[in-house]
Amino acid sequence: MWIMAGPPAFVVQCSKERKAPFRDAKARSADTPHERLPLATLATTAAGRPVNVTLALLALSMGGFAIGTTEFASMSLLPQMAAGLGVDEPTAGHVISAYALGVVVGAPVLAVAGARLSRRKLLIALMGFFALANALSALAPTLGWMLLFRFLSGLPHGAFFGVGALVAAAMVPRERRSQAVARMMLGLTIATVAGVPFANVVGQALGWRWGFAIVAVLAVATALLLLLFAPRTPADRTASPLRELSALANGRVWLTLGIGAIGFGGLFSVYTYLASTMTAVTGTPELIPVALALFGVGMTVGTLACARGADRALMPTAGVTLAFSALMLALYAPAAQQPWSMLAIITLIGTGGGLGTVLQARLMDVAGDAQTLAAALNHSAFNTANALGPWLGGLAISAGYGWASTGWVGMALALGGLAIWAVSLVLDRRRGATASR
Repeated sequence: MWIMAGPPAFVVQCSKERKAPFRDAKARSADTPHERLPLATLATTAAGRPVNVTLALLALSMGGFAIGTTEFASMSLLPQMAAGLGVDEPTAGHVISAYALGVVVGAPVLAVAGARLSRRKLLIALMGFFALANALSALAPTLGWMLLFRFLSGLPHGAFFGVGALVAAAMVPRERRSQAVARMMLGLTIATVAGVPFANVVGQALGWRWGFAIVAVLAVATALLLLLFAPRTPADRTASPLRELSALANGRVWLTLGIGAIGFGGLFSVYTYLASTMTAVTGTPELIPVALALFGVGMTVGTLACARGADRALMPTAGVTLAFSALMLALYAPAAQQPWSMLAIITLIGTGGGLGTVLQARLMDVAGDAQTLAAALNHSAFNTANALGPWLGGLAISAGYGWASTGWVGMALALGGLAIWAVSLVLDRRRGATASR
């Protein structure tokens, strides 16, 4: 196999002779089966041409953009949705919970169920199902139906990102896999900057149902791009649900998931109550859209920077990211007193979103043969953080500590994630594991 790299695209070409120019034989022998035979070794497109990695990553990124748009836009369209369904806003908020529940349930179930499918076919099927569920959400006549359709919409979320991350990483040399995963994840971060505001504007002008209709169209476009540009490789006939479930017996997998479930909660604790904090504490409700956009910019920068660091030193990058997040979250309460400092700190807090890409790469190191399930569970962990952070932040607010106290809650969660990271690092060193690069 040989790989030619150069801007603006990477091209993967295969030969009958499977040679790996990136690592010597000794290094390869220590790798997992997933790494010994990268998906790119057999990669062609549906048309039989060599894979254009840039276009393949663009297709994956568009899927992330569609998922990010539907996840966050539903929050911004909640008042209109409540009025349209004839319920109050707190009741309509269950729609968001239904989606999150779908993510948590769907990530492991669909990853295990699709273990024997080729990853390309699984990605296309997941995005097709996602398109259908969002189209049905746009047509939901009552709250009950809406809850069902949003639950169904959430099912493909984690599995798509998990499988997509494996495909992205397998198309490039090992030393650039985190950057490939980051390029896929950019779709999710860009959605917070551009997709959500656009869907919100359309929803305000034409009705909230159009926001979900737009996502359905994006999902169909993603499925078509995947059909054209995703690597076409044979299914792993040795894969089985039982093999994937072996990830659940792997302590290093659970520690990695724990880092995300706890450490990422701090970011969500602040983000959930950002609008209320800017209104009640900062006194600048007119700057809320700017703050939300800057948060998305911070996530984008953090994703790219953390990916580059992870390709050089994965576990140190994770530790530095968590420590930096804890520091920024500790500064949130005093920074919330002034508009300029609030905008600056929320941008810096957003950079902590880069932890997701680092943990995705970490799971590739520790999951062994259970790559698909472990990768998908990463997004179940993040949705656990999405529930834990706002819940604990809400408790602090209800206890009378003020809106800005979510920063202190976030700092505690980031430090909790850092503690789990430290335990994981110690165990890695005791085992002499290569994952602590």
